[in-house]
Amino acid sequence: MLTTKAGASHELLKELLDSYAARPGAVDIDVVLCEIGEQRKLLRDGRADVAIMHAPFDVMTGLDSAEILTEGQVAIVPASHPLARRSSLTMAEVSDVPDLPIARWPRHDDTYPPGPGPEVHSQSQLAQLVALGRMLLVIPASSRAWQWPEHAAVPVLDAPPVTTLLAWPAGVRSTALAELVETAGRLKEGGRAHP
Repeated sequence: MLTTKAGASHELLKELLDSYAARPGAVDIDVVLCEIGEQRKLLRDGRADVAIMHAPFDVMTGLDSAEILTEGQVAIVPASHPLARRSSLTMAEVSDVPDLPIARWPRHDDTYPPGPGPEVHSQSQLAQLVALGRMLLVIPASSRAWQWPEHAAVPVLDAPPVTTLLAWPAGVRSTALAELVETAGRLKEGGRAHP
């Protein structure tokens, strides 16, 4: 059982699943899609065996992991907003847009940071609120898979890089897990990861 945030790292997940399935003796992998920050809970209570997670956002305490991809971030803004015409942005620019507050993600304790932006906890909320011109968000570049036609993605040059990880409960070992981790390593070595 593999869990990941709905819409996150879609192309990478598909490539990982396809590459692993092509291995002799590969076991079937069921995919459980979840919302922001739920992967760790699913791993801890045994409803999932492995997860796609993102550092520095997800809590990795008590988990072993293998890096798959490191990438930059983009601002997802309404396609009709003036920021959509920019070739790049900075965190300072996206953090202070009076008519377009930045989305507030839940912290690890399920509280939200202060600020004017909407409190979000699902991909569908994010997509619709951006399309309605109510907010913007900054996400890993590969998460654009769920982007709507009403959205535009603009690189945020100074946003911290995000590392996509394959994670599992610390100390857990199995042949299937080792082969999945090896497959993820091959994806990284094959040029999927970039600085």
